[in-house]
Amino acid sequence: MTLEENKKLVSLIADEIWNQGKLEVCDEIMSVDAKYHGPHMPNGAGTRENWKQAIKMYRNAFPDCRVIYEELIVCDNIVIGRWNATGTHTGNLPGIEQITGKQIVISGITIYKLANDKIIEAREQLDLLGMWRQLGFISISGAG
Repeated sequence: MTLEENKKLVSLIADEIWNQGKLEVCDEIMSVDAKYHGPHMPNGAGTRENWKQAIKMYRNAFPDCRVIYEELIVCDNIVIGRWNATGTHTGNLPGIEQITGKQIVISGITIYKLANDKIIEAREQLDLLGMWRQLGFISISGAG
């Protein structure tokens, strides 16, 4: 694939999977044995199916979620996405009984590795602490 095609493939994650809820697109763009490394996974790593479950969980908790790639950097078979996500907490989050109705804005960076026209690995870091703070579940001394 060309660099532009790699960029376009990764952009489907925000455009179709997160923003439209088309989880079946995961199967189209991720290899069956893809690895996902991120804070949502048990012990920090999971499979394509685990990643789909995490997306479904967050889309249920924030049904109006919008993910926008602020920047996509492509270098050969690596695509780095710097993104922002917004949403209103109107659904259940595991372990949290209270639905707050609060809006959040978080950011993150995901590094995707591609092979044979598919994502084979993703490594993600995101501002979960900021999300929990915006929802009012934690406070940080001295934070405005």
